[in-house]
Amino acid sequence: MTIDQSAIENAVLAIIRAIGDDPSREGLRDTPRRIAEMYAEIFAGMDLDPISELSVGFEEGHHELVLLKDIPFYSLCEHHFLPFYGVAHVGYIPNGRVVGASKLARVVEIFSKRPQLQERMTRQIADAIMGGLEPAGVGVVVQAEHLCLTMRGIKKPGSNLVTSAMRGLFRRNSLTRSEFLSLVQGA
Repeated sequence: MTIDQSAIENAVLAIIRAIGDDPSREGLRDTPRRIAEMYAEIFAGMDLDPISELSVGFEEGHHELVLLKDIPFYSLCEHHFLPFYGVAHVGYIPNGRVVGASKLARVVEIFSKRPQLQERMTRQIADAIMGGLEPAGVGVVVQAEHLCLTMRGIKKPGSNLVTSAMRGLFRRNSLTRSEFLSLVQGA
């Protein structure tokens, strides 16, 4: 699927007119094109397969926790099309096979580049790593600030939503889960 930038431009023109402004005035003249280009970038993960990012790995015989912390991301809430942004922490216990750290970051990036709910994105990251690597377990924690909570509605800037998804040993074994969570918190 290719993003239809022309349709986005027409929609933005309609919005500008609907709010009572003139889309031909100097400050708005190129806005529909800029927004269409921005959406093409923001939603670049729509057609990408995150599991394919995990296909290149290395047999290292490693069976201990691997954790990539503080992976920054930006996404768009599907309810209001306003940004939410923060960090993701991704950990897994390999069954011997590991992937480069950038591959974990790419999985986060792909899922964040779609209209999203943080809860779903957290679950999707965990499920993709579980399916792509077949590790003994996966833990994902996502912490984000949502502009739909900050600039409209209840208006609570600085509030952060924290979500988690635990799979395999992270779900079944409280010591494994505790180790992961303590490392995520920096303890």
